[in-house]
Amino acid sequence: MTSDAEKWQLEGSAPELYERYLVPTVTLPWAKDLVERVGVSRGDHVLDVACGTGAVARVAARRVGEGGRVVGLDVNTGMLAIARAGPWSESGGIEWVEGSALALPFDDGQFNLVVCQLGLQFFDDRPEALREMRRVLAEGGRAAASVYTSIDRNPAAQALAEALDRHVGEGASRAKRGEHSLADADELRELCTAAGFAGVRIETAMLTVRFASVDEWVRIQFAATPLAALLSEREPLHRTDFVTRVRNDVAATLATFVYDDGLAFPQEVQVAHATA
Repeated sequence: MTSDAEKWQLEGSAPELYERYLVPTVTLPWAKDLVERVGVSRGDHVLDVACGTGAVARVAARRVGEGGRVVGLDVNTGMLAIARAGPWSESGGIEWVEGSALALPFDDGQFNLVVCQLGLQFFDDRPEALREMRRVLAEGGRAAASVYTSIDRNPAAQALAEALDRHVGEGASRAKRGEHSLADADELRELCTAAGFAGVRIETAMLTVRFASVDEWVRIQFAATPLAALLSEREPLHRTDFVTRVRNDVAATLATFVYDDGLAFPQEVQVAHATA
């Protein structure tokens, strides 16, 4: 029988766990949505900024064909290692580059399409990142960046953040709330316009995210996201109790999203579209 302590263990590095558990359920569905919305097509030269393990790049590569080009850029060595090692057949046609969004290692106008999925909110200097994206776009090229909307419009994230604050203390949810730190559509529009983009428009999108259970979702949050740091700060004997209390709190809050086939909750983002 699996002990409570073993129940909360997931084997692998954070990038491995991210690819295994969060990409299929969250990142890949949003990647397909973003690629469809921005209209990646045959022959496009696409840059995926803050590509992580490469979900958007992989979806885009299936569309651009032999005459196109797809580059995935990320500052995280571990994420890129997973991207490069992936079994997906199209990975051979993707260039993986380690580098910062604040100083893109590309000449001006190299791409006709730049995308950034759920990454812009984390950049230390958002205006500079957007200026760099504008710089590497050819005239008439297009850019699209998605960010989460406010946490109160994303019930699972809000439930987890509130549980963390209750059981750990004010500020424990900082990392989770940080995912929603660019939720103001006017702010996003102004940032894009100030970076030199034209025709900026913002649209809202919603997908239903599914996990086998609340247990699974909470466990993955503590293993494959920055929330793992909250566990590393605790003695091993206290970790299971801590996560169990948070899980029970979240389960009570999300009871209306639990069905016979698992947990299914809405997740909302806004997408900024712009041209060079």
